[in-house]
Amino acid sequence: MKGTPEAPRCGFSRRVVGMLQKNKVPFSSFDILSDQNVRQGLKEYKDWKTYPQLYAEGELVGGCDIITQLDEDDALLEELGLEE
Repeated sequence: MKGTPEAPRCGFSRRVVGMLQKNKVPFSSFDILSDQNVRQGLKEYKDWKTYPQLYAEGELVGGCDIITQLDEDDALLEELGLEE
């Protein structure tokens, strides 16, 4: 993400953090603005060019648009493997 959960540095990161917190999803983060090598490498890792990028169990779930859609469809927890 850009920034930290406490101080997001873009609206998309703020939205994703808000959705994760609303759904009580435990998560960790990395400020990609702090390391250009990580920022570029992560874009190439899964061929996903935008941030934030949400991963679960090492797999890319998506960016803000996909997370928003999953949240609106009440499918976020299931997609993250957190719903029984």
